[in-house]
Amino acid sequence: MDFFIKSLSTLGPIGRKLPAPGTFGSIAGLLVFSTLIWFTSFSPIYILGSFGILFLLGIPLCTRAEILLTKADPPEVIWDEFTAIPLVFIFCLEDINPDNFYRSLLFLCVGFIFFRFFDIAKPIGIQKLQSLPKGYGVMIDDLAAALISACLLFLFKTFSLSFL
Repeated sequence: MDFFIKSLSTLGPIGRKLPAPGTFGSIAGLLVFSTLIWFTSFSPIYILGSFGILFLLGIPLCTRAEILLTKADPPEVIWDEFTAIPLVFIFCLEDINPDNFYRSLLFLCVGFIFFRFFDIAKPIGIQKLQSLPKGYGVMIDDLAAALISACLLFLFKTFSLSFL
């Protein structure tokens, strides 16, 4: 069971072998999310809800991973980035669809950049959230980064230039 927890929390070799594991975990989450949106008949709300459930499951998962890896918020644990990044798109789900590939790609890229900025820099009190105990701190700071990014992406969508 411990091997399964380590493998899941690190997304296997992605978190353990690649440089910048948080970035690659975010890319993995983005790829799974966009693939589900574009190539399945599932409702975007259902997909987002599924990632929300996976996010909540990440609290006990990351709590156990911290114990197994004997580190607080280990960098190789990337379940938090993987499950949080789809939440960036909560206010613009209709803009991510196969009918307009370039617009979708723009929103995915801008959302990714916003999320990585807030996840790495941890401004606006996000750093304090990371100090919460156990898996809460691992997961909640990424949730905050995703929600702030979602608000900025909504502003980008609402007040963008006319070429969008």
